[in-house]
Formats: sequence, structure tokens, C-alpha cells
Amino acid sequence: MVLSEVQPSRDPRGPVVDVARREVGLRELMDDPDCDLGQLRRTYAVFPVVNGLVAGWRRAYRERIRPLLSADRSTTLLDLGSGGGDLARSLARWARRDGLRLAVTAVDPDRRAHDFASARPAVGVVHRCASSGDLVDAGEQFDVVVSNHVLHHLDDSSRAAVLSDSRALARRLVLHSDIRRSRAAYAGYWVGTLPLARTSFVRVDGLRSIRRSWTDAELARELPVGWTAVRRPPFRVWAVLDLAAGAADPGPRS
Repeated sequence: MVLSEVQPSRDPRGPVVDVARREVGLRELMDDPDCDLGQLRRTYAVFPVVNGLVAGWRRAYRERIRPLLSADRSTTLLDLGSGGGDLARSLARWARRDGLRLAVTAVDPDRRAHDFASARPAVGVVHRCASSGDLVDAGEQFDVVVSNHVLHHLDDSSRAAVLSDSRALARRLVLHSDIRRSRAAYAGYWVGTLPLARTSFVRVDGLRSIRRSWTDAELARELPVGWTAVRRPPFRVWAVLDLAAGAADPGPRS
């Protein structure tokens, strides 16, 4: 996955900002290959808390993933762009608590993320330093493919490649979860992350992420035929490809 060559932009000093359009020219600090490694590791370390509060994966697991799992047969799940590995660990833990068999493969092409995540092993999770394209080239497939906060990092060509790769890699379901841009999302995150302002990249990058993200209608227009943009509360949008349904929708919709 290749990020756009865009330059950092100064973030506003208050919680009110124009979010009428996507700010694709913003670059997140953690995407800089030369960023401070200590700050990056602290960012990965705080992700479980931040994602637990805002990312809504417990709901996604209950609604879309758990119904596909079995206590008798192992289901395989791929977490693309897995970062610090918190989502992969959570999904494996939730399935295990429910008495269901889930084998999670967490991949990230960034060696820094892979090293951080693989140093925190979890039952049912395997970490690999690889891209979606690497897995497609190797002919691999998984029952379910997911990602968290990945799509908004990508330029148009990289996003199209990841969506195409996801379709090739998945047998039953693809679910890419991302932020749904809004004034309320920006203001809430601006206020809620004040205590984290100087401890990691979480505050600056989170605000930039919101400004780079889509509304559900915008994302629907970007998705290939067969995909659906699903609006979820409070500030989430999912890009979903349901291969288990047997028949895709005629086109993307919000």
C-alpha cells in the first residue's frame, strides 16, 4: 500500500473546523517513515483505548463476524493494515470467550507496526509483515477480511488496489471500517483527546484522519460494484462486500 505524497498541514487551534469536504492533502504524522519512533510506539500503545471508545468493533463483531463463526470449524480472518495489533487481539479474544474458533492473521507492510504488534503475542493471532498484494500474489484466501482506519490513509490508486485485493482474498465477507466525517465527530475528538495532546500522535493524527475521511454518501460513490457503504453510529462508515450472501447488490449505496 502506497500513501499519497502529501505534506503536513497545521491543525486548527479549536474544535470548530470546516469539514464540508475531504482534506486529502493532510498527512498523518505516523505515516512519516522518519517520525519519532518513541512517539509512534506510544501511539500504538494507546490505540486499544482509543479504538475501544470510538471504533465500534464490538458491534461489528456481533453483527457481521460472529454469525459466520462456528464452535466446530475454524474460521480464518485477515486484518489488513493491523497497526499495533489491538483489533486482531480483540477479535480473537471475543471469539474465544464465545466458544467459537477463529484464526486471525494480522498483516501490516510497515515493519515498525509489525515489530510492535508481534512483540505482544495473543492466542489465535499470527502477525506477518506483508501487504494485501503480497498475499494475493501468494494465492492466499481467508473467510473474512477486515481493516480498521486504513482506507482514509490511501490515495485513489492504493485504495482501489486494496479493495480489489480484499475481494480476491475473501471467501465470505469483507468489512473495512472507517471514520464518518462530521463536525460532531471532529469536535468530540478534539475535546476528548486533550489529555493526549503531548503524549503520542493520537490527537493530531486522529483529527487529521477525520478531515481525510468520507461521509457515507461519498464513500458509496468510491466503492466498486457489489460493495455497500453502511452508516453506523455514532461516526462510523463500513465498506462491506458480502460474498456469503450469494448475490451482490447491483451497486454501491449509502
